[in-house]
Amino acid sequence: MNGQHTFKEAFTALVFPRRCPVCGGIVLPRGGLICPECVKKLSLVCQPVCLTCGKQIEGGQAEYCGDCMRHPKSFKHNFALLNYNDAARHSMAAIKYKNKREYLDFYGRAVCRRFGRRILRVHPDFLVPVPVHPSRMRSRGYNQAQLLAERVGEELGIPVWPEALKRTKKTRPQKELDPAERLHNLQQAFAAGCLPDGARTVMLVDDIYTTGSTMEACARILLTMGVEEVYGLTICIGRGA
Repeated sequence: MNGQHTFKEAFTALVFPRRCPVCGGIVLPRGGLICPECVKKLSLVCQPVCLTCGKQIEGGQAEYCGDCMRHPKSFKHNFALLNYNDAARHSMAAIKYKNKREYLDFYGRAVCRRFGRRILRVHPDFLVPVPVHPSRMRSRGYNQAQLLAERVGEELGIPVWPEALKRTKKTRPQKELDPAERLHNLQQAFAAGCLPDGARTVMLVDDIYTTGSTMEACARILLTMGVEEVYGLTICIGRGA
């Protein structure tokens, strides 16, 4: 079976060569998930980071970023892989709007290599993807957060439970709102779904953490459903989050 699987992967790579999630070109040498030079264009989140949202803190001795100090969060901690620079922004947009879902193979693997052991120490019962509105699901055909969760779940052996949350309405553009309005806006957008009995620790999965309002709104709902601890996992985080 392993030989058949390897042959299938090699054949697929030959007919449909892997595209780089940063430049969009064919990855060389073959077999990789990203161009070696393009890795340098991505900005890994480095220590020190905020103990809550996982955002990189520039200098100083603070343990929390300004936003998390001003607005304490309901989730315990968010694991964030990349700073949301121009290269990451372009790559995330390609995943969302240009059907480049295969880029999530690289990001899923990178997340697991960077945070896999720490995630397993948290002992999440389920990975819960942040849902998209049904109309977006119909037009796009997929939820990038769920695809990311499935890749991480498969590698780390953690079940994915997309039924935990429902997106019930579209929201106004967040950039038009202040922090309190953003949270209120999103609290109206999500609703409780269902979770199996015994779900005590849940990890929310999303592609981008910007203001944190989405993760906070989802975490509050999960806590009302009987979850005791909520963690987050995102590919990117904005420096101004």
